[in-house]
Amino acid sequence: MLQPSTLKFLKDLAKNNNKPWFEKNKKTYESAKVDFENFVTAVLEKLGKSEPAFKELKAKDCIFRIYRDVRFSKDKSPYKSNFGASFSKGGKKHMAAGYYLHVEPGKTFLGGGMWMPEPDMLKKIRQEVDYNFKDFQKIVNSAAFKKTFGKLSEEDKLKKVPKGYTDDNPAVEYLKLKSFVAGSKADDKDLMDKTAVTKVTGVFSTMKPLIDFLNEAAD
Repeated sequence: MLQPSTLKFLKDLAKNNNKPWFEKNKKTYESAKVDFENFVTAVLEKLGKSEPAFKELKAKDCIFRIYRDVRFSKDKSPYKSNFGASFSKGGKKHMAAGYYLHVEPGKTFLGGGMWMPEPDMLKKIRQEVDYNFKDFQKIVNSAAFKKTFGKLSEEDKLKKVPKGYTDDNPAVEYLKLKSFVAGSKADDKDLMDKTAVTKVTGVFSTMKPLIDFLNEAAD
């Protein structure tokens, strides 16, 4: 579980997103960072019991830096106001589908999938959805998936059917997607509970059929 002090640090950072404050509270950040690393390690250990790909990963392979790249952003805030980690075979830099943990006071969520894959990979996924649409439907329309995630995000979606497909294709609305991701909100208090790791991996378990489908398509 995460310590309350970790969530408090992120909450304070959101209100004081500047270098002088961050440097003054560097020790508090370091403690929060270690706490999050320990939590991610525990999640990896739990995932590794059923998914061998996670056994060799370390927390550092999954956790994103808190420092923002502001070179091309209008928002010049130097730090992220969250801790984030991506769980996929090969770690955060691997292009495989995987799970995602986002810890941010009041905005914490769990999710995963494959976000904005490269054109060749996206083509493979669309082809797999088209060829095996019944299997894909069973995954995204299952009671567990709908209860936990609702539906796939439509944030990145084409207005027209992609080249090579027609409007009467049964899978047309999914073929328009440019990302195949879903998320579920989580209460901050759940992450500070002793059952936090079990709850997180339970959500990931519900998403596993989608992750497996996407990775099989991309391979």
